[in-house]
Amino acid sequence: MKRLSITTTALLIAYTLSAADIFVSPRGNDQNPGTDTSPKATLTAALRQARELRRLQDESIKDGITIHLASGDYHLYESVFIRPEDSGTESSPTTITSDGHATLNGGVEIKNWKKQGKFLVADVPTFNGRPLDFRQLWINGKKATRARDVADFEKMYRIINNDPKNEILWVPTAAVKKIQKSPYAEMVLHEMWCVANLRIKSIDIQGDSAAVRFHNPESRIQFEHPWPRPMVTKDGHNSAFYLTNAMELLDEPGEWYHDIDNRKLYYYPRKGEKISQAIVPGIETLVQVEGTLDRPVSHIRFKNITFQYTTWMRPSLKGHVPLQAGMYMTDGYKIRPSMIRKDNHKLDNQGWLGRPASAVTVKAARHIDFEGCRFRHLGSTGIDYEWATEGGNIRGCLFSDIAGNGILTGSFSPAAHETHLPYDPADRREVCTRLTISNNYITDVTNEDWGTLGICAGYVSDINIEHNEICNVSYSGISLGWGWTRTVNCMRNNRVHANRIHRYARHMYDVAGIYTLGSQPHSWVTENCVYDIFSPGYAHDPHHWFYLYTDEGSSFITVKDNWTEGEKFLKNANGPGNTWENNGPMVNDSIKTNAGLTKEYVHLKEE
Repeated sequence: MKRLSITTTALLIAYTLSAADIFVSPRGNDQNPGTDTSPKATLTAALRQARELRRLQDESIKDGITIHLASGDYHLYESVFIRPEDSGTESSPTTITSDGHATLNGGVEIKNWKKQGKFLVADVPTFNGRPLDFRQLWINGKKATRARDVADFEKMYRIINNDPKNEILWVPTAAVKKIQKSPYAEMVLHEMWCVANLRIKSIDIQGDSAAVRFHNPESRIQFEHPWPRPMVTKDGHNSAFYLTNAMELLDEPGEWYHDIDNRKLYYYPRKGEKISQAIVPGIETLVQVEGTLDRPVSHIRFKNITFQYTTWMRPSLKGHVPLQAGMYMTDGYKIRPSMIRKDNHKLDNQGWLGRPASAVTVKAARHIDFEGCRFRHLGSTGIDYEWATEGGNIRGCLFSDIAGNGILTGSFSPAAHETHLPYDPADRREVCTRLTISNNYITDVTNEDWGTLGICAGYVSDINIEHNEICNVSYSGISLGWGWTRTVNCMRNNRVHANRIHRYARHMYDVAGIYTLGSQPHSWVTENCVYDIFSPGYAHDPHHWFYLYTDEGSSFITVKDNWTEGEKFLKNANGPGNTWENNGPMVNDSIKTNAGLTKEYVHLKEE
């Protein structure tokens, strides 16, 4: 008689006991059969069990497979990878759900704090066999401030001069004098519509001015690329900056510093504050859904899952010099003579881009849904439908305390594709299409990378962005399109409808509640509500802000029936076929009332 293996026996038990439902608990064991009374411990193990059910074509899955995550934290040491073999079908999807209290958690808890003078100090543990580095710390569920030279951004120093030839920024000596010997200090430089993270290499003090040089690759890119550039003006609006990541800057309650060489974490507690929980992030991406063009992942649903505690380490390793929307430059420089582009103005620069990390990524996939989920305490983007996606819904989700973009979708030029050239792939499956982003509450995102957005869509088609509420963001609320070109490309049939955007432009100008780029035939911006803009004193141009803004190459877009509290709009270097009709404070109040979250999703604002 042939003996069955333990694994085979477990699978057979699972089939017998309602195989279409797989249960997971932080208190479970991956050797368990995945039943309600004997759950597995990880989502990865549950996905493997579901994969086997589909491979063996078990009859119980005809109505789908549901993976039930019990309440609690599921601590990850690597991304959960969802493959083509995990795909469901329209009639038999795979649903990953919880009672609303299950968290996929990339955080590492810091314990055993000791008093040392005015600071609390703890050892930083290894993570997954390596020394741990990070850019965020959360104390008792609230993000702490990485040590910096100003508590109030209105008090930031301004550069004195920009010297691209010698790759030097000249700044006041008073700004940098005390960090001369800090090995890993960074400058965060305000540049029109972006901020750059520059790792300081050296400081050379010459009287009341200091020459600051930076490490590569960011030094070369920073001083070669023309847009956005540091401002040096006659009217006192030179680019502002702040300094961070130096022990010498740890001088305000609520700040922290990581001494990476000695693996010590220092925290300056607020008066009477006690640490009940301290979390640093260990990984960049929690869930990766990825197939191929010929074998996409399909019909996966996430419901009521929380995604939290991630980081993004590129700025610590290579700096971060963005072009726009957080897309960082891998190369960029002026060209002479300028490039002649048919039906477009001459191009005076070229650039190639990379993409920031995301807590959840979706690539080469169809009908991937996120409903009622929570994205919070994240070190870069919340969720990113990056490439070759069709369909899907992001609905009724909360996005809060996120360093970069809340929601990102579509290509922002492939890595080898010069970013001003129209993107129109021969294989249209590469394009992100038919995604619906609706009834999400997006607040306190963009809180580190100030040039990012609440919702940002690049080269997309048939996208529907409706009834979202976006507030407390550093830059624009919604950005639609890419490429700075009026040449017809893959973008078309996009819709931005009935969104509520307010308290935007906290840190950046050249900004709007809703912003568009590029040619987008049959696209619509309708019945949105935009109001209540911030007025940062360090903005490069205090007058360069708008409620609605169609930027370079925007073509064949209808902008109609949008309520804004004033008529401050911009149409910059637009292409043909745009229609503007009935926008401003005269629009019927019913449009203002109906914009934003519909009644069944208003509860998101209370969380």
